[in-house]
Amino acid sequence: MGIGNYNEQGFAEMAKALPIRIDTLKRAIAKKVKIIFGTDAVAGAHGTNADEFLHRVEKGGMSPAAAILSAMSPSAESLGLGNQIGTVGVGFAADLVATSGDPAIDIRSVKKVAFVMKGGVIYVNTTPRLLSLR
Repeated sequence: MGIGNYNEQGFAEMAKALPIRIDTLKRAIAKKVKIIFGTDAVAGAHGTNADEFLHRVEKGGMSPAAAILSAMSPSAESLGLGNQIGTVGVGFAADLVATSGDPAIDIRSVKKVAFVMKGGVIYVNTTPRLLSLR
């Protein structure tokens, strides 16, 4: 629970919209629409971004690789930052997430973070754990 409509009633209303969002995602995938990853991770939603990958794959029918890619170069391109972020390569910002497991095979691996590299500095997760879905 958080601020504003991030309360029981607000979450209930958001839950009602999920079937529509899942249907929309499935139709977009079928039409080969470029899908990007974005978040409004505020007011209580911070730290739950990995759930979006799981939902896209397990409920929306997106492949694990496509779900992961959606958070990389297409998102960077949509922000006009494709020449700075979203790609692993020389001259790009070095922000990476390393997982225990291969999320392209098992999407739930996105919840098993081993370390994060932000700006070229590695931050190690000293308490690895599998986070649960809401």
